[in-house]
Amino acid sequence: MHRVCLTLPTHRACAGTIAAVGAEAAYGARQFGVEVHLLVLDSSPAPVLAEHRKAVAALPPSPGVTVHHLDEDEQRAFLREVIGRSGGAPRDRLLELMLPSRVSYGACTNRAFLVAQALGCTSVHRRDSDSRYQHLDGEPVFPLHQELSFLGQRADDVRESATRSKLPPGAGDRRVTMAGGSFVGEMSVDVAEIRDLDPDTYRELIGLSIPGGYPEIWRGHLIDESFRGAGDTAFDGDRTTLAPVSPMRVDMCNIALDHEVYRRVPLPPATDTIGSDYFLIHLLHDAKMPGVQHNRHIVNFHTAERRTDDGFLAYQLRFVKFLLSKAYLNAVYARTAAAGDALLDADGHIRASEVAGFVRDSTGLDPASSAHRLDVLDDAYRRLGDRYKTVADVLVERRSQLLDEARDDMADFALLMDHWEALTRASAETGPEGVRAVNR
Repeated sequence: MHRVCLTLPTHRACAGTIAAVGAEAAYGARQFGVEVHLLVLDSSPAPVLAEHRKAVAALPPSPGVTVHHLDEDEQRAFLREVIGRSGGAPRDRLLELMLPSRVSYGACTNRAFLVAQALGCTSVHRRDSDSRYQHLDGEPVFPLHQELSFLGQRADDVRESATRSKLPPGAGDRRVTMAGGSFVGEMSVDVAEIRDLDPDTYRELIGLSIPGGYPEIWRGHLIDESFRGAGDTAFDGDRTTLAPVSPMRVDMCNIALDHEVYRRVPLPPATDTIGSDYFLIHLLHDAKMPGVQHNRHIVNFHTAERRTDDGFLAYQLRFVKFLLSKAYLNAVYARTAAAGDALLDADGHIRASEVAGFVRDSTGLDPASSAHRLDVLDDAYRRLGDRYKTVADVLVERRSQLLDEARDDMADFALLMDHWEALTRASAETGPEGVRAVNR
C-alpha cells in the first residue's frame, strides 16, 4: 500500500493540534486508501511531553493510520543508527546538525525526512504546532486532500484536475514534487507590532530580506506581501494552480514534498533562524519543477509564550538571524534562479552536488554586507524603543557571534548536503523496525 508521512514537529504544548492532525491522518487513509504514518517529533520539556503522550494515546484507532511519537532520546537513537550505517564522519558533528540543542526549523524537518525514508513513505506532509484548520459547513478543511490528489503524479496527467495551469514549456512530463497552501490569521513572523509602531522602520527591516536589484515598486510590493499569507481569506471551495510555486505563496505549516526531492537535498540546519526551512521551495521554483498551489489555507496563531519577555527576545533574535542569513541565501538563490532547469539531471532530479557548491561558495561573501545589516538592525531596534532596545543591546553583546553564525550556518549546510544522500539511503536500509510505533 502507498505510504505517506504526516508530520508534526513540536517543542511546545500542542495537545489540541495533535488531535486535529490525527483527524487529518484518518481522513487521508479513509478517503485515499493510503497508509498514513502520523509522526510527532517531540522536543518539548518533560511536563509538556507527558501531556503529549496522553494526547497521542487518546487518538481514536483508525484503519490505515500508524502513529509514531518520538521524544528526543528516541530520535537521537534513530539518528545514531542511521549515521553509523551511512559511514558518514564525523559522526558527532552530523548528529549535532540533525538534532541540535537549540531550535532549528530545518533540522526538525530533516529528521522527518529521514524517518519517512525508514518507513518507506513516498512523501512528507508537514504541519506546525501553532496552527489549526479552517472549517466549511462544519467540517475541517484538510490540506492533505490536495496533497494526495496531486503529489508524485506526472504533471500532464493531472493538468485537467487543476483549476488552472501555468506550467512552463517542457515541464509536463515531470512529477509534481510539491503541494502547498498558505495560512490565514496572524502574520507568520511576529512583526505586526513593529509595523504598527513605525511603518517606515518596518519596511526598512523587511526590506533586508529582499534581494538587491529589484525596482523600487516591486520591492515595495514584496515587502507588503511578506509574512502576510492569504490574509483573512475564508475557504469557500477548492482552487488549485499547477505551476512552479512561488515561496511567497505557501507556508511550511502547510506543505508536502515528494521523496524524490527530500532524499537528495536537505534543509539548512541553522539554529534559532526563522525561515531556514524554506530552501527547498525556492529550489523547486527555480528549477521549474511542477507544484500545486492550493487554497486550503491553515489558520495561524501566536502562542502565549511569544508574548512573554523571554519569548519576545528569543523570537526577535531568530528574526535577526533570518535577516543576516538572507545575505548568503539570496546569493545562492540568484545562482539557482540563473541555472533554472539546468539544476536537473537527465532524469529530472535535482543535482545536489551543484546546489552544495552554490551554498559552499556563498560562505566566501564579503562579511561587510552582514555587518552592515547588523548595523541597520541595531539602529532600527533602538528607534523602536521600549523592549526593542533590549534586543539592540543583545545585538551589540553578541555581534561577533551572530556574524560568525550566519556564515558558519551555510558551511554546515554544505557539509550536511555532502552526506545527505548517504544518510537517506542508510535510513531506508534501517527500515520501519527502527521507528517505534505507538499503535502497532
